[in-house]
Amino acid sequence: MDFQIQFLLLPLLFQVFLISSSTTTDILSQGSSLSVKRATTDVLVSRNGIFSAGFILVRENAFSFAVWFRIASDPTIIWMANRDQPVNGRDSKLSLTKTGNLVLLDAGRVALWSTGTSNMSAVKLQLEDTGNLVLRTSELGRSFTLWESFKSPMDILLHQQKLTMDANLVSSKSQTNYSSGYYILFWDDDNVLRLLFQGPDRQTSSVYWPSPWRRPFENGRSTYNNSKIL
Repeated sequence: MDFQIQFLLLPLLFQVFLISSSTTTDILSQGSSLSVKRATTDVLVSRNGIFSAGFILVRENAFSFAVWFRIASDPTIIWMANRDQPVNGRDSKLSLTKTGNLVLLDAGRVALWSTGTSNMSAVKLQLEDTGNLVLRTSELGRSFTLWESFKSPMDILLHQQKLTMDANLVSSKSQTNYSSGYYILFWDDDNVLRLLFQGPDRQTSSVYWPSPWRRPFENGRSTYNNSKIL
């Protein structure tokens, strides 16, 4: 049986959904934060107006920091920080510390996720027009990227985003549950892109595309793509 990967092109003319915000900045400056308590206003908006980043309610008293299509017919989450463990409580926040670390804190001020970056120079978080959330610094008039969401995709690839050997695409459990699901798109050790089913117990797994009982060249695949870039 042959399986196909279908890429959906989302139209650029959408209806407004999720969070409406008076905030139009695309940058979070060093020493600042975005709060669950002010979720309707603490939102980053890309300059082209297509993408937003902020906190969304995922279940009762549970929030996730996410990037989404700002205007869409249906809620379309692009990326989510720490997707398997939402923050609990309205005092939770995402903070860009003065040391250059981006940290997700729950109401008890426990760090659930961070970029693990440290830079004493000027650091800013920017939501770019591509939907990429980028943490960058400037030194001697040059800009350097410290971290970016494109390097840790969830279940969607955007235009200009690459799938490399260091990242996987992992499906969500359902259209309303954004935690890690059971299907994984990844680069295998033989440089072939594969689809894997991994059961709920994480102990049962099987590759189902391309056909595992055939050799790569019989599936029309090459093992010479050493760059492992899709």
